[in-house]
Amino acid sequence: MRERSHLLRTFWTLFLVVAGNIFYALTVKLFLLPAGLVTGGTTGIALAVYHGFGISVSLFVLVFNVAMLIAGYFLLGKTFAVTTIISTFTYPAALELAERFLGQFVITQDILLCTLFSGLGIGLSLGMVIRAGASTGGMDIPPLVLNRYYRIPISVSLYVFDLCILLAQAFWSTPEKLLYGILLVLTYTIVLDKLMLMGTARTEVKIITQNPKAVRDGILQQLDRGVTLLYGEGGHLHQETQVVFSVISNRELPQVEKLIRAIDPESFMVVSRVSEVRGRGFSMSKKYR
Repeated sequence: MRERSHLLRTFWTLFLVVAGNIFYALTVKLFLLPAGLVTGGTTGIALAVYHGFGISVSLFVLVFNVAMLIAGYFLLGKTFAVTTIISTFTYPAALELAERFLGQFVITQDILLCTLFSGLGIGLSLGMVIRAGASTGGMDIPPLVLNRYYRIPISVSLYVFDLCILLAQAFWSTPEKLLYGILLVLTYTIVLDKLMLMGTARTEVKIITQNPKAVRDGILQQLDRGVTLLYGEGGHLHQETQVVFSVISNRELPQVEKLIRAIDPESFMVVSRVSEVRGRGFSMSKKYR
């Protein structure tokens, strides 16, 4: 049973990585290339090389990805290379097939629509690959190397690299296209951030009440959520008190508020949004004792 579950997880991971790279290639072919947009990452370098030397985008991406894969193997380790090797070959192969089979097919020539849908498609495809626990390779690797050896934040180096890649494309692109390129990078960055948090965001509640036992029992029994009692002291009267702490799903917040009002209308409740929760009851199945 355990081996079957592991096999299914492995298959699902491979499916997400392959599907994400194919979706990335289709986005580039259907929206980014027809509009002549500029972008960051490996694709942005490939576009600059294509306009400067006429080298095929898919061919350059393949060569560059293989070079980065080899560098990643020596600098980041064997495990990293294994998780990256699928993307290294799938994306350029899918892009080459898309160029051959789709030919001159164009969905829209509206540059704003192409920019927005390019950003949406790139963000979704990158999110699929990263959430599967893999890497897209290429320009993902230099920021990881700089982070490991020089402690430079990945986000900082990514933005710097993307900015340099956009500027490199200024030699053949118009100022208007550069502005659309900046909009494209911002769009796929926002989409990627949202996708990485999708399904993992939760709500944290802290409740200070005169009846912590009833509140604790209500959350445990009616919502089937875990509760932790934190011990504190009132800042004015210096009275010892218990703070009821719990993490719930976003949809359960109205139930908690209704429960608190019924038990202690004068209670003090703090509600916070947390980006990710891991552990028993969320990323792991519940255990009852």
